[in-house]
Amino acid sequence: FIPVSFFPGTTGVIYKQFALTIAFAVACSTFNALTFSPSISGLLLRPKQEATGPLGWIFDTFNQSFGWIQDKYGKLVSFLTRINIIVMGIFIAGLVATVWMYGLVPSGFVPEEDQGYFIVIYQAPDGVSLNYSADAAAKIQKEIEKIDEIKSSFGIAGFGFDGLNPSQGVFFVLLKPWEERILPQQSVYGITRRLNGALQGIKEVRAFAVNAPPVPGLGSTGGFEFQLQERTGSLPIQALLENGYRLIGAANSPEYPSLQRVYSQFSANKPQKQIEVLRDRAKALNVNVNDIFSTLQIYFGSSYVNDFVFGQRQYRVYVQAEPEFRSKPDDINQLYVRSVDGEMIPLGSLVRIKDFVGPEIITHYNIFRSMKIQGGPGPGYSTGQAIAAMEKASEELLDPGFGYAWQGSALEEKSSGGAAPIIFGLGFVMVFLVLSAQYESYIDPLIIMLSVPLAVLGALVAIWFRSNILMAGSVWPVVTNDVYAQVALVMLIGLASKNSILIVEFANQLRDKGANITKAAVTAAEQRFRPIQMTAISSLIGFTPLVIATGAGSSSRWSLGTAIFGGMLFGTILSLLITPNLYIAVKNLEEWLLKGEKREKSDRSDLSNYDDAHSNGYESVDDGIKDRHNGHTVGNGTSEHQADYTTETVDSDIDEAVREEPQQPKS
Repeated sequence: FIPVSFFPGTTGVIYKQFALTIAFAVACSTFNALTFSPSISGLLLRPKQEATGPLGWIFDTFNQSFGWIQDKYGKLVSFLTRINIIVMGIFIAGLVATVWMYGLVPSGFVPEEDQGYFIVIYQAPDGVSLNYSADAAAKIQKEIEKIDEIKSSFGIAGFGFDGLNPSQGVFFVLLKPWEERILPQQSVYGITRRLNGALQGIKEVRAFAVNAPPVPGLGSTGGFEFQLQERTGSLPIQALLENGYRLIGAANSPEYPSLQRVYSQFSANKPQKQIEVLRDRAKALNVNVNDIFSTLQIYFGSSYVNDFVFGQRQYRVYVQAEPEFRSKPDDINQLYVRSVDGEMIPLGSLVRIKDFVGPEIITHYNIFRSMKIQGGPGPGYSTGQAIAAMEKASEELLDPGFGYAWQGSALEEKSSGGAAPIIFGLGFVMVFLVLSAQYESYIDPLIIMLSVPLAVLGALVAIWFRSNILMAGSVWPVVTNDVYAQVALVMLIGLASKNSILIVEFANQLRDKGANITKAAVTAAEQRFRPIQMTAISSLIGFTPLVIATGAGSSSRWSLGTAIFGGMLFGTILSLLITPNLYIAVKNLEEWLLKGEKREKSDRSDLSNYDDAHSNGYESVDDGIKDRHNGHTVGNGTSEHQADYTTETVDSDIDEAVREEPQQPKS
């Protein structure tokens, strides 16, 4: 996680939060494990006593059951070593499936959340007054009040996210607390779906409810923001409008099911009036042109006069004509302008009024004239699929001279699309180099790191299964391969490699004691089965609250929890089955390539293997090893005393698998 914390951009900020948190947590946990835990163990632990009574029966039953499972697992691993070529083929197929699943699982940036509020946007026909929009807002307010889960709402007529416009308006709707909204239909996704059905009955305006943006500052609403650009600079504004409406119509058609509620508030049909000053006539009448403009500004717009203080508060003074004297175009004839000669000249004789149709606001994005189009993914689809559908429709429908650009969270998602492999690769290489330094070899870290793609495959399968099977037809947004899922993939590098480290380290110690490669791999897998299961089960239980999270931030927890739960479960199972075979294949290849040695077959039975122990008349591996330790003769009559032995203190797990005696004279 250390290299991940230095990643730049908006995506880097999210990664940095997780990276620093986990890095410091691991550092503190490591310090505790090396210092406090041994001290506390020395104070609290007592000699082992056999448990009696009902509790003892439970412990004995559990140990017997687990021992039976461990025995079956040892036999299974021993069988898999005999078909190592088939297992390696399955492993290679798993690597291919990982790459294929990475392209199959839908992508995203940050999942939409139930933030406790949503937004209602409405747009009236072009040219209507503010009073018309206010009357429509009152009808929308009545529909909002019919929903029990809504706590309050606040509406603004004449306001839009792209500027002031009398034909637009916005409502901010606050929901009741999450604990009062338990059912899926009571979530923001179910509420907006119900409200949108009711808003279709209001014919005066086009209104729809949308979720709040998942990241404040990255967009005005949930979903994507698409900027259609006219890049020639010479085409009329109507051409931009035609291409935009053509694209919106196609996006809302059944041809693109991954898109829904694609719309734009851009309009170029606003009836407007252009006032042209007759400069020649003003000059002939000795009227200053600036006085004409200032008169229009003061009466029909407004003009700042001064500030004054009253009651310890400061007020700003503006001057403007009363509404009844500036409500009609003909009211301009009631105004007069003083000429230089002191005469009052009617303002209507100095200007000419022309009617025309055009956009209320002309927007630009990256210099070019643009039309903002907004929308969201269809039910069961991700924002990544919606972005791909919009790009496909643009390539098929737009005229030459038109292009597009992404804005807000969609832009961040496009930018972060190539960051995931880089971040994962940095974490992978960092772990590999650290392990190489510890093992003083590149071979053992290679065996360990080969298990990581299998955990990634499990994470991707879990995401796909939840989004396409468990969440099919649900009101919730589907779980995707978003930033939180990619953080889980980085976490799986350490979690997956941990299991393989236990097996590889133990197998190396057995190899140092004289066991051959196959026997060392099988015994290490069997002896490490219990600690691997302990850590895996405890981790899966700890991740479960993320998988079933509810309330605020649940979608983000689903992405993180589903990926890490599936990766840990899948990776643990496959590492237990495939890592021993990887160890055998890579170690044999190492001996053949680097040392020029051919694999030698052991001349005697190695009782650290289940098959050899059972074939020699022992019930378990431990029985055979202890019998050899005592120098007894096994079923085939062969003496187990050897000429030379070495003495050294080893790990307790090694003592259970391989025990050696001090040197004794030859018999």
